[in-house]
Amino acid sequence: MIKLVATRIGLGLVTLFIAVSGAFFLVHSSGSPAVQILGESASPERVAALNHQLGLDRPLVVQYLGFLGQLVRGDLGESLRYAQPNATLIMERLPATVELAAAALLIALVVGVPLGALAATREGRLADRLVSAVSLVGVSMPIFWIGLMAILFFAVRLHWLPAGQRDGLASLVLPAVTLSALPLAQIARLTRSSMSETLRQQFITASRARGLSAARVVINHALRNSAIPVLTIFGLQTGLLLSGAVTVEFVFSWPGLGTLATNAVQGRDFTLVQAVVVVGVAVFVITNLVVDVLYGIIDPRIRDGRV
Repeated sequence: MIKLVATRIGLGLVTLFIAVSGAFFLVHSSGSPAVQILGESASPERVAALNHQLGLDRPLVVQYLGFLGQLVRGDLGESLRYAQPNATLIMERLPATVELAAAALLIALVVGVPLGALAATREGRLADRLVSAVSLVGVSMPIFWIGLMAILFFAVRLHWLPAGQRDGLASLVLPAVTLSALPLAQIARLTRSSMSETLRQQFITASRARGLSAARVVINHALRNSAIPVLTIFGLQTGLLLSGAVTVEFVFSWPGLGTLATNAVQGRDFTLVQAVVVVGVAVFVITNLVVDVLYGIIDPRIRDGRV
């Protein structure tokens, strides 16, 4: 188990290094940040002065090494737009995004897994077809369209829920449900597929032959042995949720990292963009590390390196 965790940590650090390096060079390949900040009409003197102030007149390799050095020290730099440390801005917004993403994942798991299990145990019947149809809608619909329709129906027409802002539990419902649509659909489909295959295995037939109830066979045996694929997509959903949060936070005026990143891009605040990318990738890597550890707990073959 220790070897598994150490390997995953090493791979996570490599992933983090590649991602933050890619973010740095991508930002600097889009032209001079000073020109983007000041505008195309800025005089060469003003551009040169800002380049010197920001250290952008140094060789790119020197800037890159300085950027990595800052990250090693835990320094995410200072925002050009807000004149505050990027870490402070991110920590102010991070709880809102974590709250939204956690609520969306909870909804996706609590609803998606039972729906997938129901479809698997009713394969080919009406319940299976209904779950498949709902999953197809969840995968196909653009997230911003789902959000707009939710606002129009539940906030504007029925006045049941607030349309935006972060103000109490009620304001979390529509953004969380909107963000959960895609992971819920994918989890339901994968649970159905995995459980359908598991229910055909010999040990399931043997369990039924011993007189175990259908509910016990499904919950204690089939669902547990179908958990690995579900955990896999659970880890991958972290990245999708972070990217989806940008859209959802914009639609619902949710004050999280997505809104902060959008404002940073619009304001040409490249240091803040880099900082948000670093934090987002770090969250993704840590989440997948936790998922890999859970693999080993659920399936001893993975823990012992037999698969």
